[in-house]
Amino acid sequence: MAPPSSLVNKLKVQLKLSISRLRMVQQKDSAKAKQQRREMAQLLEAGKLQSAKIRVENIIRSDITTELHEILELYCELVLARSQLLDPPSSPGHAAIPLDPALEEAVRSLIYAAPRTEVKELHTTRVLLVEKFGKDVALEAMEGNGVAERVLNKLKVDTPKPELVDAYLTEIARFYGVPYGSTHAGEDDEDDDEGGGGVGELAEEEEAKKELEPALEAEPGAKKDPKEQREEDEVAELTKATPPRKFGPQSPLRITPPSPSTDNVAPKLRLPGNAATKPKAAAGAAAKAAPPKKEDSLGKIPDVDELARRFAQLKR
Repeated sequence: MAPPSSLVNKLKVQLKLSISRLRMVQQKDSAKAKQQRREMAQLLEAGKLQSAKIRVENIIRSDITTELHEILELYCELVLARSQLLDPPSSPGHAAIPLDPALEEAVRSLIYAAPRTEVKELHTTRVLLVEKFGKDVALEAMEGNGVAERVLNKLKVDTPKPELVDAYLTEIARFYGVPYGSTHAGEDDEDDDEGGGGVGELAEEEEAKKELEPALEAEPGAKKDPKEQREEDEVAELTKATPPRKFGPQSPLRITPPSPSTDNVAPKLRLPGNAATKPKAAAGAAAKAAPPKKEDSLGKIPDVDELARRFAQLKR
């Protein structure tokens, strides 16, 4: 058996290599999954539903494998971050050290899942972990004792449920804008409702157009009052003006929706119930806090002539 210090150093190097390899495999699988989803959309668009339902199982299995690689990557990072527990000062060099509770789930999960993956770096990591903690820990881990429940679930070889297959196809169809299932049926119903009138609706529209009177136009020789013309111009300018899209105070925080997974194909972002009412309450408070317009003693805002008359009285 190698000295404990050299064994721990080898294990650290192998953990770093495993993390890098797992990230590369995840990127490769993600690019492959995108291509497969495009092919599923093409099958749905062509109406080959049975073929799409069979082939979508490959996408589901690929997503499950990618999620398993993410979990194993986290466990490798955990063991690497707590590497000081791998070589306690009181452990003798010729015996296997006891497994620390802080590393138990990660180590057992890696020993259990490594032979079931195609990552060679994980295989070497498993050999070093078995050499470090002993065969008894390895035998217990291979029986599933102390292994994380989510790792056991990801490694189960089961046929995907029909609900999960349907959810995958529905999400793919929604993302690529392809009709499928209830979405397609709803569109067909809308088309039927729109086309139910036929020639009768066209005739009614023609009669309504004939009944409309033409708009009255001003005589070219008539001149408008300058005040009325100015008011009309102001109204036209206000009509053209558009309010800002983002009105009122905004939060500096930006919330990113969760990414989809096999457990939740179409995740939705849920905000607290009071979040939507806060902007309205703030706007109402601002409106109440606005000071009222100053008026004269008669309760009316004075115009220019009234102000000139008052200045004349002051001069006297």
